[in-house]
Amino acid sequence: MYGLNGDAEGGEMNRDRIHGVWKQFEGSVKEQWGTLSGDPRMVAAGKRDRIAGRIEEQRSISKQQADRQLEDFMQRNRNWQDLSRH
Repeated sequence: MYGLNGDAEGGEMNRDRIHGVWKQFEGSVKEQWGTLSGDPRMVAAGKRDRIAGRIEEQRSISKQQADRQLEDFMQRNRNWQDLSRH
């Protein structure tokens, strides 16, 4: 598949963006279901999916790359909530 500029990467970029938008939608549904059912883990999973989807869409990267970047960020900033309380 070729992109607007005639390069083969354009198709992959569009697919990654579409997948990112879909992942954001799925995350929103999970988050809402978690809220309705009173499941905080489902709410957290939905928020994580929304963030990963946003990264995937905005940066036009694959699902694996977005998940890796998000996981790296979360590992580097594990205690950010503890720091915000001071």
